[in-house]
Amino acid sequence: MHVPGYAAPTANAPLEPFSVPRREPGPRDIGIDIAYSGICHSDIHQAREEWFTSIFPMVPGHEIAGVVTTVGSEVTRYQVGDRVGVGCNVGTCGDCANCRRGEQSYCTVHVAATYNGYEMDRTTPTYGGYSTHIIVTEDWVFRIPDSIGLDAAAPLLCAGITCYQPLAEFKAGPGVRVGVVGLGGLGHMGVKLAAAMGAEVTLISHSPHKEEDGYRLGASRFLLSSDKAAMKGAKSSLDLIINTASSLTKLDPYMRLLDFDGTMALVGLPENDVTVSAFTLTGQRRRLTGTNNGGIPQTQEMLDFCGEHGFGSDVEVIPFDYVNEAWDRVVASDVKYRFVLDTATLTS
Repeated sequence: MHVPGYAAPTANAPLEPFSVPRREPGPRDIGIDIAYSGICHSDIHQAREEWFTSIFPMVPGHEIAGVVTTVGSEVTRYQVGDRVGVGCNVGTCGDCANCRRGEQSYCTVHVAATYNGYEMDRTTPTYGGYSTHIIVTEDWVFRIPDSIGLDAAAPLLCAGITCYQPLAEFKAGPGVRVGVVGLGGLGHMGVKLAAAMGAEVTLISHSPHKEEDGYRLGASRFLLSSDKAAMKGAKSSLDLIINTASSLTKLDPYMRLLDFDGTMALVGLPENDVTVSAFTLTGQRRRLTGTNNGGIPQTQEMLDFCGEHGFGSDVEVIPFDYVNEAWDRVVASDVKYRFVLDTATLTS
């Protein structure tokens, strides 16, 4: 079957209406009417081939929220009418060591990305959430708590879990001093999540006008990264830094903010290699690491956590015919803090 959507026909081309092929549901599949699809900066990177060679035509979108419309005969966890989401992946081998420990996003055999990838048969292209409908295997569908609107929930399936994973892995909580670099789609979720976990949160930004929003979202401190004196004065003041910046490559000034045994986790993905001095790392036994989006158990855990605390992403809901302008605004960091496409505005 085919459903309405938007696609990039070639690299760097504007998105345009596209008839999206979808498979017929199998016994373990769920059909979802997509209500909202978030715009992640990685959609733009991939459609513009800024990271690697991509597959075209490309239907982006891996922040998907909607309602179940069909269930296969072997589906056990969902029924028609359930509020659900789909994130960055729609399949992995399920049998490698990482999959068996619930870390499916680190599958060592094959990861079926929600778009710009291939299904588990490794030949059928995947198409993402910039469309009205999607078919996904039950394991890769997540339940959205009733306390979160579907529009605010959509970005949690990437921005939320991408920040939740390092915060959980490195045990953010009361008594832990967490810094978040950047206040964009990822960073604003990092601040919200770390604050909800009970950590003491410092927003680190090069934009002075982000200070007020940082406090509104839960930060207790603001550090202007362009203020060399302030950065020097904050040396060794943090235990954990979540670095969401996608353009930051020189890490030394930020690494020096970490105290003894502190950790910086990279979740932003710059196009160019990052650099850090060996002395910055060895001097206080600091660590530099990176994390991917989370596995199946942790993604549901993150959604439930957000539901318990009653928040989703800060979103600007837009019609589909505004998508190309929205992409330009994302690149210019002109959104607070996630664009979400409303599929009610998408017609065949």
